[in-house]
Amino acid sequence: MTSATKTKMLPRQIAVCRSGTIAYRESESTATAMPVICLHGVGGDDTSFVDQMGGPFLEGLGDRRVIAWNMPGYAQSSPMKNMNFANLATMVAELMDTLKIKHAHLVGQSIGGMIAQEVAIQTPDRVAGLSLIATVPAFGGLDETFKTVFLKTRLDPLDAGATMAELAQEAIPEIMGPHASRRSRQMAVDAMASIDPVAYRQVLKCLVTFNRRADQHQLTMPCCLIAGDLDDNSPARVMRKMAEKLPNAEFHIIESAGHLVNSEKPDLVNSVLCDFFDQVKNYSYKVDVAGDK
Repeated sequence: MTSATKTKMLPRQIAVCRSGTIAYRESESTATAMPVICLHGVGGDDTSFVDQMGGPFLEGLGDRRVIAWNMPGYAQSSPMKNMNFANLATMVAELMDTLKIKHAHLVGQSIGGMIAQEVAIQTPDRVAGLSLIATVPAFGGLDETFKTVFLKTRLDPLDAGATMAELAQEAIPEIMGPHASRRSRQMAVDAMASIDPVAYRQVLKCLVTFNRRADQHQLTMPCCLIAGDLDDNSPARVMRKMAEKLPNAEFHIIESAGHLVNSEKPDLVNSVLCDFFDQVKNYSYKVDVAGDK
């Protein structure tokens, strides 16, 4: 980690689950409140939620047990031979079993939000609340050409010999808003640079298969959707429509934020999440715009 990102990190731990190991970080809280499980995006890892986990100078999500995983193949998590969303959701449930967590709030960003949706559909009784950050109900449109171009654009540089570090230097500035801190930018670059290229390829190929557009009615638990107004990957207009179709959802737009919303504007996102956790039983749909005052 570079000098720009000298944030004190909680130690990475290993959970030995039925189907393999999962590397994760966990907050130091001893609270008995509902645990929070955070699921990162394609180019991230457990450090993507460092600002939600809290620390000496970070309030995070308050006095809650916050766990951020590394998806299969990332960091020290075991690779997954047959990666699909059903198996990824099963792995989340196995992690919960290993950590003796019966119910939890799920917080997912980008593909992490897709995995969270899959968990909530497969095992709704285990999800107290669903927080979806910069994600969508299905990948791309109805045209398969978009998926082909998406994969080609991202995999061709690897095929040509580019390193993950080189990809990170190019990709991260494109998906973050202009007001993201130097620290958050560098941490995002460091996270993506550390990904195993084999795992990255596998996750991208899994990503383009996600489609739960017709199953949104099954997400009956309280949901909190958070979009960055500058995010072109998971546009706010798409997330707004998604929230409107969910049975029990609220929607928030974070101003001046791109795709890595929770890293770019952690204080605003943490405030939204904490309010949601505290009032999860009393929610009906509403729209809120949060920005710099």
